[in-house]
Amino acid sequence: MSASASGWVDAFLEMMAVERAAARNTLTAYGKDLEDARGFLARSKRDLDDADAEAVEAYFQDLGARGLSPATAARRRSAVRQFYRFVLGEGWRTDDPSRRVAAPKAGRPLPKVLERDEIERLLAAASAKDSAQGLRLACIIELIYASGLRISELLALPLAALARDPAYLIVKGKGGKERLAPLNHAARAAVKAYLAGRSSFLAKGQKESPWLFPSRGGSGRLTARRVGQLLDDAAIAAGIDRDKVSPHVLRHAFATHLLEGGADLRVIQTLLGHADIATTQIYTHVAGEHLAHVVQTKHPLGRKKTPH
Repeated sequence: MSASASGWVDAFLEMMAVERAAARNTLTAYGKDLEDARGFLARSKRDLDDADAEAVEAYFQDLGARGLSPATAARRRSAVRQFYRFVLGEGWRTDDPSRRVAAPKAGRPLPKVLERDEIERLLAAASAKDSAQGLRLACIIELIYASGLRISELLALPLAALARDPAYLIVKGKGGKERLAPLNHAARAAVKAYLAGRSSFLAKGQKESPWLFPSRGGSGRLTARRVGQLLDDAAIAAGIDRDKVSPHVLRHAFATHLLEGGADLRVIQTLLGHADIATTQIYTHVAGEHLAHVVQTKHPLGRKKTPH
């Protein structure tokens, strides 16, 4: 592979880290995406520094032919496009071979959402576990559902952030941007109950941990994978399809239920930490479907008549 292209990729990732404050996971994903593009171009003895529009178009078409998820394919196209915009801006190339390639138009899937009674059943199932385990899982569910936290944001919370029963959290989200995440009474009560038994999750011989959710594992704190497993168990116990339950689905439920309750879309955007209102607008479709169902099933003229 070309040494020039390797240097350009390194410079691009450095720019993303320094100028755009991209998270480590984002940088890793973009690096892998560009390596994937380079691997494809290498088949025709090309690289990112000398690829023409036809070669880039062939790569984009190959992404669709591989059966990748729409989200993964879109991210890889985006990585290539952003890379070439950077290269063009630096003057290393005089053209952008990705510019003429139109991105495929695909419908965005609606996020899964739990109903309010399913949230209550999930909490009841979590609380039915043995004391410390149940209190921790109930606390996790309440915190995400009350504030719309991403799982990465939740697990990165320090103990100090909740030690004094705050009414809101200061959360550092994507790109290092901070936002306020309010906590309701149920979440604060769940935190208080969990903190009373938190020490049981510390490693043997460990007196304290800086994390709100410590673990005996190598990282010293609870992992997203473990949270997913705990939610699966709670879903099964609550009689809910476990494919419907995840930390991200709880975040979706937070946003959708707020919208159904009359919250302003801009407020929800701020609470979720979305940079673009278009990302938040997907919840209007979810809420719209729910509202249509309510009208059809509850309105006297909306109900289907049973023929006599």
